Amino acid sequence: MAERFTSVSEPVDGVVTLTLKRPEKRNALSIAVRDEATNTLGHLQRNPHVKVVVVTGAGDVFSAGFDLDEFQRINDPEFADRLWTSSDRFHRAFLDFPLPTVAAVNGPAIAGGFDLAVMCDLRVAVESAYFEHPEHTFTEVVFGPLHDLVGGAVARELVFTGRRVDAREALALRLVSRVTPDGELDDAVQGITDRIIRAPRGILQRMKAKVIRRAGITAGGTLDL
Repeated sequence: MAERFTSVSEPVDGVVTLTLKRPEKRNALSIAVRDEATNTLGHLQRNPHVKVVVVTGAGDVFSAGFDLDEFQRINDPEFADRLWTSSDRFHRAFLDFPLPTVAAVNGPAIAGGFDLAVMCDLRVAVESAYFEHPEHTFTEVVFGPLHDLVGGAVARELVFTGRRVDAREALALRLVSRVTPDGELDDAVQGITDRIIRAPRGILQRMKAKVIRRAGITAGGTLDL
């Protein structure tokens, strides 16, 4: 049986949890991880028992971003095509997911991991979490979804400087909805999902459609975001 790099729980009262399960690599978003997550979201959006998806990481890191080992092969045209196709599908799967998503940020969210948290509708972070874009020194940084959350001035500062934002500052910037002590993340997330699932699934879908339209991020691949 092929190794799995993500897991998904069964729906409980409409809530499922998608977990990145590559803790030895700080939940780096390899092609395999991205493709699994993308395919899982495709199944979840068609499941009538799902109302909200929680996204988190195994261990003490949310995600360290794209797998830099794979970028060593970026000069191979065939591999580069796989990498960017996987990336584009992954971003679109999260940006266009038709139900609410909640990032349970259990630790550092770095580079593509920062993007993943931002692409979710809501974020709850533990006190030890932080967010940063160190990749700003060698590649373009995803800008649109971050801009939609914190506005142009803050988004420009974070993508041009790559500076680290700790959990408390993230709360002040409204980058996260809530900060909770380490060890209490599950309860904090459940407090939010319990409120979300009071709404019928159809209403959640219609509200999410409005969110997507208002964000205006309706086309383009990873490097266009």
